[in-house]
Amino acid sequence: MPTLLIRNAAVLVTMDDARREIRGGAIFARDGVIVQVGATADLPAMADDIIDAHDHVVLPGLINTHHHLVQSMTRAVPAAQDAPLFGWLQTLYPIWTRLTPAHVHAAVTVGLAEMMLTGCTTSSDHLYLFPNGSRLDDEIQAATEIGIRFTATRGSMSIGVSKGGLPPDVLTEAEPSILKDCERVIDRFHDPRRHAMLHVALAPCSPFSVSRELMRDTAIMARQKGVRLHTHLAENVEDIDYSLAHFGVRPGDYAEQLGWVGDDVWHAHCVQLDASEIALFGRTGTGIAHCPCSNMRLGSGIAPIGALLKAGVPVGLGVDGSASNDSGHLLNEARQAMLLQRVKHGAGAMSARQALELATRGGARVLGRDDIGHLAPGMSADLALYELGTIETTGADWDPVAALIFCGPQKAATVIVNGRPVVRDYTMTTLDLPRAIERHRALTRVLIDG
Repeated sequence: MPTLLIRNAAVLVTMDDARREIRGGAIFARDGVIVQVGATADLPAMADDIIDAHDHVVLPGLINTHHHLVQSMTRAVPAAQDAPLFGWLQTLYPIWTRLTPAHVHAAVTVGLAEMMLTGCTTSSDHLYLFPNGSRLDDEIQAATEIGIRFTATRGSMSIGVSKGGLPPDVLTEAEPSILKDCERVIDRFHDPRRHAMLHVALAPCSPFSVSRELMRDTAIMARQKGVRLHTHLAENVEDIDYSLAHFGVRPGDYAEQLGWVGDDVWHAHCVQLDASEIALFGRTGTGIAHCPCSNMRLGSGIAPIGALLKAGVPVGLGVDGSASNDSGHLLNEARQAMLLQRVKHGAGAMSARQALELATRGGARVLGRDDIGHLAPGMSADLALYELGTIETTGADWDPVAALIFCGPQKAATVIVNGRPVVRDYTMTTLDLPRAIERHRALTRVLIDG
């Protein structure tokens, strides 16, 4: 069984139950699982792979709870640059109809590499577009090849414009076919074991693109199969207006009616939840993927994160789609989460360490995982090392942990997933990144040329 030793960390941020920060800290792992955490002098001196973390802050691997990786091929589309959510979607839908399995694989590969280079070790993705023979299998293959811990959510859209929905009919699927494929991907890919590298969740796109029946039937199937549920909810005021006009209730009430609350459910955004919906989510343990950059980019508003946390709602971070961010930098997402709460509620609204906790322990709770998110014996060996001698952190030795949030966003020097280095010296070890980018750009050009 291979062993790994990370030693001499300037600061080892465990995020454990005591929130210990260990100067000169070390981690010893065997076969992808942490065995010991403590001072370097107290841990074994030898291992199969030894990484000296001198002048580095070591964090638990960051966890991304919401993404649309295929959108990395439609960044900065001119007609969508200044549109709110519904107009943004209606501009991009026609482009997305031209996606192929090759586009999906290439976009997911590069999108995940971008995330991993910032210290992300676990990501979910919400894929609800399956044109031209594309399948969830295409992105699962890419995630497996690149070596990230992954939650693939089988999204769906069934209500097109002809039935009063938002997406074009060509991007929708028949509901029996959706449910059949949901069952197929769970049975083929979902790994329920602790330390699993691959989870599957079920994720109808949104209340304005699927029927009431599909929402209900998906929740029933997910609970029969023991997998999680995910969708978009209450993202902006248009979302609220649609729910009131079509369902006669607010989004939180609609979710409750259809079985979409509980500790096996997480919703993206939830910018416009009211006090009763926040209380509902707190009582039921329903999670939220907070996507501050996307919410700012689309003018959706500021999610009530302070009230959500006070109510006991699980909250993690998500970068959201690469066409609504337009970035995949999870450490930057944590920074923006902190700053945005301060804009709304004052300088004491969120600390740097609270933001880091959203990106680690918070994300693990939202994804329903007890094996990632902090560094302790028995946890998965997922971690990220950030160098202190960079221009971004020069002058921040007063508090190198807080510097990761307060200072300019930086890349991770080393990233380890399941005890395996996937980034060393700022370079992907599992991927020829220049070649992957070249392929990505060529396939993006196909979309641009239309």
